Amino acid sequence: MRAIAKENYDFQKVITLIGIGLLIVKSIAWYLTSSVAILTDALESIVNVITGFIGLYSLYLSGLPADRNHPYGHGKVEFLSATIEGVLIIIAGVFILKEAVLNLFEPQPIGKLDYGIVLISFTAVVNYFIGRYAVRKGEKNKSLALVASGKHLQSDTYSTLGIIIGLILIYFTDLLWIDSIVASVFSIIISVTGYKIIRKAVSGIMDETDEGLLQEVATYLQEHRQENWVDLHNFRIIKYGSVLHFDGHMTVPWYFNIVQGHKEIEGLQKVIREQFGDDLELFIHMDDCKSFSCEICTKEDCPVRRAPFERQVLWNANNVSANKRHQISTKE
Repeated sequence: MRAIAKENYDFQKVITLIGIGLLIVKSIAWYLTSSVAILTDALESIVNVITGFIGLYSLYLSGLPADRNHPYGHGKVEFLSATIEGVLIIIAGVFILKEAVLNLFEPQPIGKLDYGIVLISFTAVVNYFIGRYAVRKGEKNKSLALVASGKHLQSDTYSTLGIIIGLILIYFTDLLWIDSIVASVFSIIISVTGYKIIRKAVSGIMDETDEGLLQEVATYLQEHRQENWVDLHNFRIIKYGSVLHFDGHMTVPWYFNIVQGHKEIEGLQKVIREQFGDDLELFIHMDDCKSFSCEICTKEDCPVRRAPFERQVLWNANNVSANKRHQISTKE
């Protein structure tokens, strides 16, 4: 298992264990109060625990090395894990809404709100900090499973805060219908969060371009561009779990031999690894420069230059992903 993948896997274990503990706390709070809002919060925690185990298994699979049947590794399983998590979150949201509506017409008596408020507040604090840390670690390690788990915990925190506010209002006003209204509002918020997780997971399954990441890479390469890197085009980035796969075409001077050309590819790979880590694969095809390349080439000691340098094409997400060589005489 890769080092980053193992780090993600170990942290997912922590998330799962904490989820079990918080479920127990919320169940006790519901038992003491009989609040439908707290019940819905506890039901969401059940989803947290289930998806925690799903995320744990997906991170284990995504950390396995590439093999003959999976030449690009097992990273895409994280997208399936996030999809399942999103679906379960939406189901929980719908169920919560149903219970809230039923309770609105037949409100149940609520007791020991002070104990319930204290216990639920404790779970909100724990969820917030664990969720925030999970999102940061997931973004850093490029793990959709960890990001999905973290955002789920954060959404759980926000819904719990709303529930706490509702419980405080009930405590001072004895208006039981507030319990159902609070649960209804946050069931919708939970469902929207589930949809967003599914949307991002489907984007990964369909290899949708991450424009932000592509722009970040293009800008970084432009800043560290070397004179023999005449052009970069048909450049793509695909994420499989925590592993980034880069492929594209780089134009080098046509008179370079294989050794010289390969040295430039190694230089490009070194630059990318310095910024984006070692958990990546790079496949670059070498193209030889053409006569129209002289206008955008900054190489000063070129022995076969046919035209003077005019200006450099600055790399960005749009032009490095284009499936054509850049030249000044046509649209860049």
